[in-house]
Amino acid sequence: MKLYKTKTAVVVEFEDEFYECPKAVFGALIQRDDLFKTLLSYCVPEHRIDNDLEVLLKQVLPPIDQQEVWAAGVTYYRSKTARMEESKDSGGSSFYDRVYEAARPELFFKSTAARVVGHQALVRIRKDSQWSVPEPELTLLISPNKKIIGYTVGNDMSARDIEGENPLYLPQAKSYTGAAALGPCVLVLEQPISKTTQIAMIIYRNETTVFEGTTKVENIKRSLESLVAYLFAEMEFPQGCFLMTGTGIVPDDTFTLQSQDRIEITIDGIGTLINTVA
Repeated sequence: MKLYKTKTAVVVEFEDEFYECPKAVFGALIQRDDLFKTLLSYCVPEHRIDNDLEVLLKQVLPPIDQQEVWAAGVTYYRSKTARMEESKDSGGSSFYDRVYEAARPELFFKSTAARVVGHQALVRIRKDSQWSVPEPELTLLISPNKKIIGYTVGNDMSARDIEGENPLYLPQAKSYTGAAALGPCVLVLEQPISKTTQIAMIIYRNETTVFEGTTKVENIKRSLESLVAYLFAEMEFPQGCFLMTGTGIVPDDTFTLQSQDRIEITIDGIGTLINTVA
């Protein structure tokens, strides 16, 4: 089932029907280990939404409350090779090779909830970057008890030239206003998401496709559970958190985003997150 946060209601989509969660507090819901069971209890005839559904879903907000957003890097082979290439002149390429093969993953802070934008909202590229790309990522919703309770689409906007100049510049390349997008909903499953789940991205410029690519969750080198374990190893998240799991889709080195480009990221079962570059 899918959980939406809107301006006026918390909405569940289940078996092609939509239901309102009356009096539900979104931030409290997405901390529950039993989220699937809890949402199922709202899927009854008296809560079904029959009118104004189209209007309601146009008011979708990013599916986050006060959670922090973290990210894992170099989890796909494609990401490793891209990072090695962009940092070769600075002498930092070996770092990415080492972390790809190491037991410990790369984990970094991405965004506070206040800086996250949602579906149909604007993302940004840094003014001091000449080489910026979107990074489509399966993003985990994790409860305070370290349990993966949902999945959403993430866009980890990145300034590749800034990180490539020096790996220590990663926080500036990754964390800035408009650099993180989540949505349009949270997919809540009884079982873990399938490893054959496809992730796809298309970038449009003046309604013309300028990039497209696909990958699958099975191409992530590490297990999702191991990423969560390392994130929580010496950290507590009283309200839970979101974790972007890395990207396996990286545009060619000649490509950089421009203002007004439209980015569409689709993950099977979740939906499509659409953002335009400001």
